[in-house]
Amino acid sequence: MINASWLLIAIPLASAAILLLAGKRSNSWGHWLGVLASAASFAVGAGALLEMLGKDVSERVVDVHLFDWISAGSLQVDAGLRIDPLSLTFVMLVTFVGTLIHIYSVAYMEHDTDRRRFFAYLNLFVASMLILVLANSYLLLFVGWEGVGLASYLLIGFWNHNPNYATAAKKAFVMNRVADVGMIIALGLIFALFGSLSFDKVLPQASALVAGNEGMMNLIGLMLLVAACGKSAQFPLQAWLGDAMAGPTPVSALIHAATMVTAGVYLIVRSGAIFNVAPTALLVVAIVGAITLLFGAIVGCAKDDIKKALAASTMSQIGYMMLAAGLGPIGYAFAIFHLLTHGFFKAGMFLGAGSVMHGMNDDVNMRNFGALNKAMKITWITFGLGWLAILGVPPFSGFWSKDKIIESAFAANHGEGWQPWVFGLVALIGAGLTAFYMSRLFFMTFHGKARWSTEESSELPTRHPHESPALMVWPMIILAVGSAFLGLFLSLGNRFTTWLAPVTGELEHHDPVLSVPVIMGATLVLVFLGAFLAWRQYGAAPVPTEPPVGSLLTQAARADLYQDQFNEAAFMRPGQYATRALVYADKKAVDGSVTGLAGLIGSLGIGIQKLHNGYIRSYAAMMLAGLLIVLIVAFVIWN
Repeated sequence: MINASWLLIAIPLASAAILLLAGKRSNSWGHWLGVLASAASFAVGAGALLEMLGKDVSERVVDVHLFDWISAGSLQVDAGLRIDPLSLTFVMLVTFVGTLIHIYSVAYMEHDTDRRRFFAYLNLFVASMLILVLANSYLLLFVGWEGVGLASYLLIGFWNHNPNYATAAKKAFVMNRVADVGMIIALGLIFALFGSLSFDKVLPQASALVAGNEGMMNLIGLMLLVAACGKSAQFPLQAWLGDAMAGPTPVSALIHAATMVTAGVYLIVRSGAIFNVAPTALLVVAIVGAITLLFGAIVGCAKDDIKKALAASTMSQIGYMMLAAGLGPIGYAFAIFHLLTHGFFKAGMFLGAGSVMHGMNDDVNMRNFGALNKAMKITWITFGLGWLAILGVPPFSGFWSKDKIIESAFAANHGEGWQPWVFGLVALIGAGLTAFYMSRLFFMTFHGKARWSTEESSELPTRHPHESPALMVWPMIILAVGSAFLGLFLSLGNRFTTWLAPVTGELEHHDPVLSVPVIMGATLVLVFLGAFLAWRQYGAAPVPTEPPVGSLLTQAARADLYQDQFNEAAFMRPGQYATRALVYADKKAVDGSVTGLAGLIGSLGIGIQKLHNGYIRSYAAMMLAGLLIVLIVAFVIWN
């Protein structure tokens, strides 16, 4: 199955092509072809995983050559796949969660006239994401990188008849193009330094070439981080993620929660050999993760839109992953561990949000919800398991992955200097904030007093909440089971970190500045405190249907901490003024000089034309004037 791993990409790619080319003729069966393609990729990936598990640890990195791709002087790039524990982890996440979301989408998009096109885009995304994580070179990874960006753009703007949705798609596309500049620069620098873009030649050489190239290594790391910030919605390129919720909810679950937005974390961990010898870049990765962790958590505390609250949560949780990746060898494996568990519980909660929207006439305002646990019991239970997982309540999945990141943060820089205290406390505070905003979301949606009515005459919004159909419910149940038990299963005997060792190296252990029981106890206290405060304010107390004015921080959080206003003031407006100045200079200076010269010549021509009027007396006068001019000139010269 490892040798046939190209089928992982070929099957969904072929399905996307068929659905796009068949057009409306495939409307009746196209969605099932999309589901089948994703399920077939999962089957191939599962076979490759079983084969890999049967190999000795020393044989668990396999490069599969596909064909000769680029041959241009010293640039030689083969198209091939790298099958190893890291890539297979992503393969299983993308195809398994992706297949569940495909099944969910069959019912969710049932009444959409373009459902077949939606599944074509989903298949295109799956194929592109698999290219990204299976590529054996940075250049082929970049192909998948751009592919997922295209699919994200198409799916965010799927309902592009709504101008706001179309604008959201363009915003995501443009901000990711800014990040792609970092990736392109990084590719150029890697080739200049290593003479190759293939992982098997670049990564083993990193430690050998660091002598005398420390600055170049750090620059490569920083450019890779720029790319990662855009794709993973990390500070300062995070502004697009909230708007990306314009796409159908299954898109948010698959692309903007579980898979594509984690591509930046994959890039950092895959390039660990470079970051290990680029300490400055690695420190910046951790700083960016810490900032984003708090940024997303603060924003999530004030959002009333259920999807945007989950988007802010995703941003914050990926901040945890980036922080772990920025800790180096002590955190690489934990970053991927949390990425995997997060993929299950966050995808499950996004699907739960879609189920709530399905039962509440597509309303996303949590102030119009409340008491839905009585009308949507399965959605309530499955969402609740995801909620407990993200809070990190033992024994649910988030406890085993997120707490390891918090412990590692307190051991940053070998437990020396300011880093363990700053990163550790940020991670600890983030856990408390996570408990508050996720409990706020849970209680506002499923508990408290109903802020809707089934009566048409009521002043409250008229809603008829009901449980979703089976095709939507079963994927939520399966993801909820993963949210509950996956972390525990993978943590037994350090099973997951041992599995990743051929890629991330043996897990380094450093003693944190605080004992592990103290860190664990402090984390649980903050988690229960955050959940209690949320319950007191949004569960036990009445929730106003109109948001109160709130503090200055609340107002700022509702406005995404003014990230759009900052981007407009710092980049968009100056860019507009610069563009207008260049256009003015082009019209007045460049075009003006050309048109002015042409006008002058035209005027001279008109003036000369008037002298040629056909009268003999005029020509005689001209001849006389010319003769006089010649005599005057001769007289001046001779005297």
